[in-house]
Amino acid sequence: MPAQCSVIILKKPLSAIIKEVCEGWQLPNHETYALQNADSTNFYITEKNRNNIKNGSILRLTKSPGQMAMQLHERIQSSSLDVKLDALKDLANSSRDITFAQEFINLDVDCLHHSPFVELMDHGIVSWDTFSVAFIKKIASFVCKSSMDSAVLQRSLAILESMVLNSQDLYQKVAQEITIGQLMPHLQGTDQDIQTYTIAVINALFLKAPEEKRQLKLMNRCALSSLIFQNVIRGPKPINEEMAHQLYMLQVLTFNLLEDRMMTKMDPQDQAQRDIIFELRRIAFDVECESNSGSIEKRKSMYTRDYKKLGFINHVNPAVDFTQIPPGMLALDNMLYFARQHQDSYIRIVLENSSREDKHECPFGRSSIELTKMLCEILKVGELPSENCHDFHPMFFTHDRSFEEFFCICIQLLNKTWKEMRATSEDFNKVMQVVREQITRALTAKPNSLDQFKSRLQNLSYTEILKIRQSERMNQEDFQSRPIVELREKIQPEIMELIKQQRLNRLCEGTCFRKISSRRRQDKFWYCRLSPNHKVLHYGDLEESPQGEVPHDSLQDKLPVADIKAVVTGKDCPHMKEKGALKQNKEVLELAFSILYESDEYLNFIAPDKHEYCVWTDGLNALLGKEMTSEFTRSDLDTLLNMEMKLRLLDLENIQIPEAPPPIPKEPSNYDFVYDCN
Repeated sequence: MPAQCSVIILKKPLSAIIKEVCEGWQLPNHETYALQNADSTNFYITEKNRNNIKNGSILRLTKSPGQMAMQLHERIQSSSLDVKLDALKDLANSSRDITFAQEFINLDVDCLHHSPFVELMDHGIVSWDTFSVAFIKKIASFVCKSSMDSAVLQRSLAILESMVLNSQDLYQKVAQEITIGQLMPHLQGTDQDIQTYTIAVINALFLKAPEEKRQLKLMNRCALSSLIFQNVIRGPKPINEEMAHQLYMLQVLTFNLLEDRMMTKMDPQDQAQRDIIFELRRIAFDVECESNSGSIEKRKSMYTRDYKKLGFINHVNPAVDFTQIPPGMLALDNMLYFARQHQDSYIRIVLENSSREDKHECPFGRSSIELTKMLCEILKVGELPSENCHDFHPMFFTHDRSFEEFFCICIQLLNKTWKEMRATSEDFNKVMQVVREQITRALTAKPNSLDQFKSRLQNLSYTEILKIRQSERMNQEDFQSRPIVELREKIQPEIMELIKQQRLNRLCEGTCFRKISSRRRQDKFWYCRLSPNHKVLHYGDLEESPQGEVPHDSLQDKLPVADIKAVVTGKDCPHMKEKGALKQNKEVLELAFSILYESDEYLNFIAPDKHEYCVWTDGLNALLGKEMTSEFTRSDLDTLLNMEMKLRLLDLENIQIPEAPPPIPKEPSNYDFVYDCN
């Protein structure tokens, strides 16, 4: 137990005071002892905080922080769960003292696979900024080694991630010690935990990097995306939740690099930016600069004509079209990429639309600007990543210019959809709505490549979108408007009555039941059917299974429906309560039902299959005036109700059904307009 004493803080060094106390009590190894405040705080006395102790305060002579840290570290490594749990509790309490926490953290980091280092730092008692460069270098060295124990490597990556995320100063130190290129080899293994922590560190470095350096961080993103796609997305193990989140984070951070261009307006006076528009014109119409030929008026007229063919809103000065943010200069970047990398498709789209009638041409310039804005909205460019999202798209890891390629596919889709809809300039917004739906539906399938995405779009033509909309509109889950709900409620009793009549008709046809005892199966049969007037159940034994219906006159036994008291099923049936094999047979238990009549008399059934079980239990409940609740009835109700709804709404196709009925007009002041038929 630590000894307590009352001391007066002297000017001499604290180590000398501890030595004197130990010598007075004849304690050896005074270096292993320290003074601790004996009040509720229990913090260690150091040279830095000794002036905070008032004269006469009671101090405790106890183990030094280093000794305490070493002992706790050993206890944490114990194979006994109880010892380890107690040690962690003591660690949590002791960590409130910054002196102890620093000693524990500064233990040999070779023991990282045993130490709850990051968990300790998460308490927030010790600032991450207290770490020295030497400590960071040592952690980084473990990550940079070609071969390292997986547990140590995992803990080292976790520490680096926490350092970067918790301190801007530490980010700069870590960024000097480790690069993206040094992290990438860890993605080539098969340990998904190591891969996850590696991508987490990469994400942290991207997230904390200054704006001007983020682009440089992704200079090797082509190799990074390729490694991730080959070794993680297409790896041997299914992607777990944490890995999916880290891939989503990387996807968002990559797309957010587009935000600067997306929010940059074009300067109509910037010649370099205007040259890009000249380049679009040159590629489309294969013309050289006419700056030295013809008058200024002639050249302006020629430019205006070509810019109109290119589909710009402002034919005289198309630079004005790119002053809208978003999408700003990002739209022009996409257009130039499409014109250079997919030149044939670009020329075909421009020339094809320039040769159409004015009202049917698809404006390439305006479409590209609005499409770029739409793609930024779909991919949430510029938004901070969500902590709980796991929605990443594998195809964006297959190309280093994935966003530009994504645009190129979608601009061709837009032109195709425009033609399928036979759209005019007045239909521009309608076309964009259809294109958005085509893109979002294709993305939902999570294609593994841009080619798969393109193929998916081929199956989502305008005609197919109309079919999907029609199907969803007619789907039960979409019938939420009040008129539709009221119509369903009105139709449902009619459908239930139809199902009831079908069940009773089946009971009138009758069913052959096999006799089964608890001892053994017997090849004997009995038959039961309902009389045509629904008042009597006729049943009797048979020597063999009948080929058709059995006339009710040949069945000797009768049970008036009026005498039936209840219908019980499953384990509540008397013949299922008997001891024997039947009680253990789950399949038989699910097919059993009984009719209770007179004074505790039962007629016991075991249906030949689930369908007959549902028919008979529903039919008997209907006879007793009770609700039919079987799975078969629910399925029939859904099917018949949906069919009836579709038939009744067939004439309302493409007509918007209002949420509320139109108001009743006011009563007229007189009825002089009424025609007298007589």
